[in-house]
Amino acid sequence: MTHANQQKSRAEQNLINRNIKIPQSEYDLRRQRLVDQLPEGSVVILPGAVIRYRNNDADYAFRQDSDFYYLTGFAEEEAWLVLTSGRKGADSHLFCLPKDRAQETWTGFRVGQEQAIAEYNMSCAYTLDQLDNRLPELIDGAQHLFYPMQGDDALSRRIQDWCQQLRQKARSGAVAPEQHHNVLPLIHELRLIKSDAELVIMRHAAEISAEAHCKAMQVCEPEMMEYQLEAEYLYHFMRSGSRAPAYNTIVGGGANGCVLHYVENNQPLNAGDLVLIDAGCELQHYAADITRTFPVSGRFSPEQSALYQVVLEAQYAAIDQVQVGLDCHAPHRAALNVLCQGLLDLGLLGGTLDEVVESESYRRFYMHGTSHWLGLDVHDAGRYKIEGQSRPLQVGMVLTIEPGLYIAPDDDSVDVCWRGIGIRIEDNVIVTEQGPEVITTGVPKNIAEIEALMAGEGIAISA
Repeated sequence: MTHANQQKSRAEQNLINRNIKIPQSEYDLRRQRLVDQLPEGSVVILPGAVIRYRNNDADYAFRQDSDFYYLTGFAEEEAWLVLTSGRKGADSHLFCLPKDRAQETWTGFRVGQEQAIAEYNMSCAYTLDQLDNRLPELIDGAQHLFYPMQGDDALSRRIQDWCQQLRQKARSGAVAPEQHHNVLPLIHELRLIKSDAELVIMRHAAEISAEAHCKAMQVCEPEMMEYQLEAEYLYHFMRSGSRAPAYNTIVGGGANGCVLHYVENNQPLNAGDLVLIDAGCELQHYAADITRTFPVSGRFSPEQSALYQVVLEAQYAAIDQVQVGLDCHAPHRAALNVLCQGLLDLGLLGGTLDEVVESESYRRFYMHGTSHWLGLDVHDAGRYKIEGQSRPLQVGMVLTIEPGLYIAPDDDSVDVCWRGIGIRIEDNVIVTEQGPEVITTGVPKNIAEIEALMAGEGIAISA
């Protein structure tokens, strides 16, 4: 590709990224849907995220709280949202940082109160220093108070202080809400079903992430450091419009691939080993989550191929179970049966399939679930069970399918040829009326395609 074409490609990518966004009307609708679920006389209080400091005056990159962002699209730190039920629907009150030219010189542009009302369709917007005075007024007379209950003692104390101020004014007619509820389960159920606009962003995040995995396969070679391969992902994510990975990237060469949450990424990649890479970008707060395992030298060994094929067949079986009306744990059961039968066929386990599944003897090789929800968080919000039963899959849900096998390097119960092999294959799947839509097909996962890509051959990637 010529330099001119590269520049054109980047310009086109930037244009795509600018045009993909959630419309403000959708944030308005989300707030209304939340309020519609509440009993009469309710108020919602939701704080946003705050700056976290790395050391001295250097802070970590700020990311808005996912629940707050879901309801507002507002990305500045220290903001608060208060929802009250008004005659025309949900009244949205935003508390945020004020315009301050001197401070903005140091830390950047602030939206301020006027633009918060105009651009984010807030009913009212206040400065943060008005919070302690305005909050008691907004909750006065409410019967139900909804806010996040997740062990945040500072938030609970502050809310209790506001309620106590109202109780002290009881003779003047002030009434403090006496019934307090956790708002998070209600927001999380809304987040579980993705809108068309959300799915557009998630497909694009998946595409960027898949391209990064392809790049890594093409540049991987023995004696590279794990972090050098990680750098390929970070470069491609940002070049394509993502400002950050959705989670800490895992680059596990050899036996490091058997460590599920390995993130040190500081070891050399050795010839003959596999490398397991779990990496996905975040785009406009939405996550992609892909895992691929491939040979550092470009060719699978017989043992690696045998285990890999078992995992791949398990993944295909699991994806087939992503169907409307089937329960959300059906993919795991399907994958588990294939994995266990494969372990039996390879002589890594003994007994019958039923015995292996019932006794869970497979767990030393496969110790995690096959799926999790995906969205604003990589392990996204939403319950997996309703009244003790696995919930049925619905159109608009998005989940990962990620079976794996991990043979510990010190497992002397198996032949040495199997030890230290870790394999996981993960894709992102949307539940649709027509069946599973795999949105991460842009990166190969069958053995022939991986080896061809690593050999520099042009390939047509299959689903």
